[in-house]
Amino acid sequence: MASLPPTAERTARIFRNDEELAQLPASERIRYRLVTAERRHHANDNISAFVREGELEELKAEVQAKVQDLLRALVIDTESDHNTRETAQRVAKMYIDEVFSGRYVPMPAVTEFPNVERLNELMIVGPITVRSACSHHLCPIFGKVWIGILPNEHSNLIGLSKYVRIADWVMSRPQIQEEAVTMLANELQERVRPDGLALVMEADHFCMHWRGVKDNDSAMVNSVMRGAFLKDANLRREFLSLLSRKNG
Repeated sequence: MASLPPTAERTARIFRNDEELAQLPASERIRYRLVTAERRHHANDNISAFVREGELEELKAEVQAKVQDLLRALVIDTESDHNTRETAQRVAKMYIDEVFSGRYVPMPAVTEFPNVERLNELMIVGPITVRSACSHHLCPIFGKVWIGILPNEHSNLIGLSKYVRIADWVMSRPQIQEEAVTMLANELQERVRPDGLALVMEADHFCMHWRGVKDNDSAMVNSVMRGAFLKDANLRREFLSLLSRKNG
């Protein structure tokens, strides 16, 4: 087993039982469980398995206090400014319950059906509207995703709305687009087990529009091709040509 980072080793030595851990803020308790389990907790990781009942409300209160400190550091008088008086509370709720919720809640329930009719023709779902955030600046990412599936007789079939739910769950985290598309592909590959899987994502990044170069016309497009889509140029061409028609 890999050794724990120095800070985790110190934490493991200091805290011996649940009673001692209960005295810590929720964020530290969750982090302690992650580190002692040697689980990564990057911005785009789902950590729901390490969050216990009631801790998300505690976490929101922590985030609210930190955002309030941020506003104070920005020299904003939230006491007399009615527009920002409850901003810290709103931001904490937005981060935990909405825009970063894909980190804190399990994957939505997805009913899978056997491929009784042995369907083996190309299926395309999209465009699915997705919303995420750049992990570099926490600026919004707005885009669309197209999913191509080539099932086989052993594949699981899922409802159209489930593709949307899984995409929203994966995208509701701070991340970079290239990793987000790969993570979504991994989840769908595991669920559906098709012969071929293709994803294309096109998105606007507000870290480009809102700051830095402030270029309003730039967008990013990337793709993931697996199985038959990677090996069969004609299938890949068919998928991409149908996307163009749908997008137009």
